[in-house]
Amino acid sequence: MAAYVIKRVLLIFPTLFGIILINFIIVQFAPGGPVEQIVAEITTGGMSTTSSISGGGDAGASAQIDIGGSSRTIASYGLDPDLIAALERQFGFDKPPHERFFNMVINYMKLDFGVSYFQDRPVLELVAERLPVSISLGLWSLLLIYSVSIPLGIAKAVRDGSSFDFWTSSIIFVGYAIPGFLFAILLIVLFAGGNYFDLFPLRGLVSDNWGELSWTEKVLDYLWHLVLPVSALTIGGFATLTMLTKNSFLEEISKQFVLTARAKGISERRVLYGHIFRNAMLIVIAGFPSAFIGIFFTGSLLIEVIFSLDGMGLLGYEAVIKRDYPILFGTIFVLTLIALFMQLVGDLVYVLVDPRIDFETRG
Repeated sequence: MAAYVIKRVLLIFPTLFGIILINFIIVQFAPGGPVEQIVAEITTGGMSTTSSISGGGDAGASAQIDIGGSSRTIASYGLDPDLIAALERQFGFDKPPHERFFNMVINYMKLDFGVSYFQDRPVLELVAERLPVSISLGLWSLLLIYSVSIPLGIAKAVRDGSSFDFWTSSIIFVGYAIPGFLFAILLIVLFAGGNYFDLFPLRGLVSDNWGELSWTEKVLDYLWHLVLPVSALTIGGFATLTMLTKNSFLEEISKQFVLTARAKGISERRVLYGHIFRNAMLIVIAGFPSAFIGIFFTGSLLIEVIFSLDGMGLLGYEAVIKRDYPILFGTIFVLTLIALFMQLVGDLVYVLVDPRIDFETRG
């Protein structure tokens, strides 16, 4: 198993390189880059002569750009080619694409993700600031979904066709049909100072006076802020995992080895958890990495916006809209790294659930 883990870890590096390369090529053909956006703001009057423009390579430069030794303001340029050339130098676009890509890869190897074009802050600092928020939402949501869906799916499989199976299916599919962002708004109206109750905070993961609280009060305050966003994130996640668990158990229950175990007089509980559980849970575990990534980033985007949570999903979305390439590629790098790591964790959990699986002997 150690050899398999080492091989998978070594494969992470070429995989990261390939994904970054593909996304870099796609970005080269995407219209509306940072230079075009700044030019559009200048020509439409959206940027004043005192606005600041920060570049990806050089230090942040103000709206007064020094070209050829003469200092002139943006307003005096219009669409002057010299202005465009100066902006391209600031953002590093005066170099050919292949040179920019390999410079970026070399910097990534040194954990240097560059500086945000529009926030003038190191990308690594922004990621480190936003990552705990997304981790909190993702882990707590998955913990809640798995802790409810797996026991519920097993109970539905054992009671297949009963009134319990019917009513629980109705409830979880109603929840599945409600979009998470719509449920979030409903929770705010009902429980966050809307038209009814004011029981939970509307924004953030901690209170303003969090630093003054005791350790116990900090934990309670943190959990108190998580109630509404985590509830909104998990409302649609129960249906898929519950039905997947139920169907996996139903498939195993009908197999011959289960009938043989029952014929030997083994208790139903031992048959269920000693024989069926191991095989039925494999497909559930296989979906864990993708579920984690889905909730960790894409699933939490609207929730982060609604509850004013500065997480990775919102950071990546803003980078795409603004064409903030250092943040864009930095978040892709982090997303890919976490996804590959979670895939490896999923394979290791496979072995823990069913020791008969040996990845080293495959192929």
